[in-house]
Amino acid sequence: MNRVLLIHGSPRGERSHSRRLAEGFVQRYLEARPGAALRRRELGRAWVPAVSEAWVAAAFHPISTPRPPHMQADLALSDELIDELLGHDLLVISTPMYNFSVPSGLKAWVDQVVRFHRTVDMLMQDGALTYRPLVHGKRALIVTTRGGHGFGPGGDNEAMNHADPWLRTALGFIGIEDVQVVAAEGDEDNAEVFAAEYARAEAELAALATGW
Repeated sequence: MNRVLLIHGSPRGERSHSRRLAEGFVQRYLEARPGAALRRRELGRAWVPAVSEAWVAAAFHPISTPRPPHMQADLALSDELIDELLGHDLLVISTPMYNFSVPSGLKAWVDQVVRFHRTVDMLMQDGALTYRPLVHGKRALIVTTRGGHGFGPGGDNEAMNHADPWLRTALGFIGIEDVQVVAAEGDEDNAEVFAAEYARAEAELAALATGW
């Protein structure tokens, strides 16, 4: 079964370009696959707590010893978000680039789902520390918008983009390496220039929705 998890990172509603682009993709994707299921997770307009000292203590509690109830409570949301991620086949993330990175709600989500013994393992191999991803068989699509130009691969401002490259790194760390990025740049430019960028991104997403 095709199960899609759609995550919105923008705090804006219908004014969010990344949100509208991702919703358009998902609509076409579901139309092309009648048996597919969709679940939305709102991060931009719903509070996701940052990792706390209590969270860290609970997450790194020895696995040989059962966690006490208060530690289980500290990880309850993390468990919910991880189970949700593991229960879907395609992850779609919509996000603007804010101050060269992602909005805080999306960053908090990543911190909640990148967790040892749930989505990644840490082990010693030949005397060196190594990591083993635990999330397999999933794909991801990142739909992103940027205010300026040249932040994509090969662009003049590529080194300043810590949004979708960082997301790709975090997802790959837990095992999601099949990641596609569709971006529209120039939101802060004139309307005509951005309209052309938006239309190009829409066309790219429409092709993905039916051919992926």
